Amino acid sequence: MKAAVLRIAGGAENFSVEEVAMPTPLKDQVLIKIKAFGLNRSELMTRKGLSPDVQFPRVLGIECVGEVENDPSEILAKGQKVAAFMGGMGRDFDGSYAQYTVLPKDIMMPFESTLSWEILGALPEMFQTAYGSLHRALKIKAGETLLIRGGTSSVGLLALQLAKEAGLFVISTTRSEDKRDLLIDNGADAVLIDNGNLSETIKNQNQFKIDKVLELIGTTTLKDSLKTVISGGSVCMTGMLAEQWSISDFAPMDYIPATVNLTVYNSGQIRIEAKYFQEFVKDIEKGFIKPAIKRIFNLDEIVAAHHFMESSSGGGKIVVLP
Repeated sequence: MKAAVLRIAGGAENFSVEEVAMPTPLKDQVLIKIKAFGLNRSELMTRKGLSPDVQFPRVLGIECVGEVENDPSEILAKGQKVAAFMGGMGRDFDGSYAQYTVLPKDIMMPFESTLSWEILGALPEMFQTAYGSLHRALKIKAGETLLIRGGTSSVGLLALQLAKEAGLFVISTTRSEDKRDLLIDNGADAVLIDNGNLSETIKNQNQFKIDKVLELIGTTTLKDSLKTVISGGSVCMTGMLAEQWSISDFAPMDYIPATVNLTVYNSGQIRIEAKYFQEFVKDIEKGFIKPAIKRIFNLDEIVAAHHFMESSSGGGKIVVLP
């Protein structure tokens, strides 16, 4: 089978598409024929050597959709559609940048759908992250005002649609005036141009009272985001578009405003049940949700795909077809 192998950390050119041996599933594992997978910024960080404890060579990829090729337990039938994500994929063991992969059964979700693989490949991690951040971490409620910081990212665009569907007033941000229409077209009630000091912008405008913030930029803007919410409001840091893991000299009493809540969402720790993913897929089939897909590559183009991800300024998910 073909796989994109990363033998040493570094630039995208370090990927090598090679013929490798087909893996064999052990107990509680399943051999999956990969039909599509989405690219994620965390894979960019792993490729650069910024993910702790990842050993090389490694096949990256933290998510995929595909069909069961072999389940030794015979619980899942051959051809069953499945989505898989996180749980060590592409870090502790080889992931989805391949035509086949062996995965633990407990990180897979069987589902049914008539959608194309191109669309399905964009969904697993994007859905888990957006849905989990909004409903599990922020506990959004109809009538609240939500600020999405990093709104033109694939997760930001999906979170915008899910929050509107749930009855929230949504303000989304972009650093580029050119992206304003993209956010409006996806349902944003208001768009703010992010100059790095949104708390001052919101304070000066005075018409917005922010209940919740979905922070997708990460550690570089988190402190400012905490200043944007009302007393009793909540900020969920989910994304790390800024590619910086930690905060230097973090002093909680100075960093977090009094009575403001700070939380995180990590789909590697908490999984949204398969039934919600199936409902989400059905909503797409009915046209209620329109996931943003920016570009599609094939596996032989993995170097170009990573270059595109690294240079891209959002606007949708990048999908690869093996």
